[in-house]
Amino acid sequence: MSDDADIRLQTAIPALRRYARVLTRDPSQADDLVQDCLERALTRLHQVRDLPDLRPWLFTIAHRLNVNHWRRLRRFVSMTDASVPDTPQKEAQISHLEWQDVVHAFERLSDDHRQIMLLVGVEGLQYGMVAEILDLPVGTVMSRLSRARTALHNLVEHEERPTLRRVK
Repeated sequence: MSDDADIRLQTAIPALRRYARVLTRDPSQADDLVQDCLERALTRLHQVRDLPDLRPWLFTIAHRLNVNHWRRLRRFVSMTDASVPDTPQKEAQISHLEWQDVVHAFERLSDDHRQIMLLVGVEGLQYGMVAEILDLPVGTVMSRLSRARTALHNLVEHEERPTLRRVK
């Protein structure tokens, strides 16, 4: 691996970790997903040697690995056996309390909405790139982002979580 590719890959790892935490909701599973993703990326790095930003490529690999993981597990584990993530502890300071409200509300979003919010809002990727990563039309990305922002706002304002239906 060239020094340039090594640097680009290293700079993308923190973003990949954030995305893996959103996908898995579990730090240990996220670490496993990052490791699997990096292993796959290292064997295919020659395919994207001219790509200046490896984040979208890595996010696509992580997304597909995660989908495949859950498809395999679905055969063996019923959804009722899945554990509910722990609620984060509240901090004593007011600003931390407000931030924790946002974090808690973010965790309560659907998986689709959390992914869209992270990729667009945190990673700053353009709609077209997010559409490629998630294999969705751009319009679907835009509508999910709008619904995710509305749902997050409602959750932070302590309103009832809106009922969303999944359209395929």
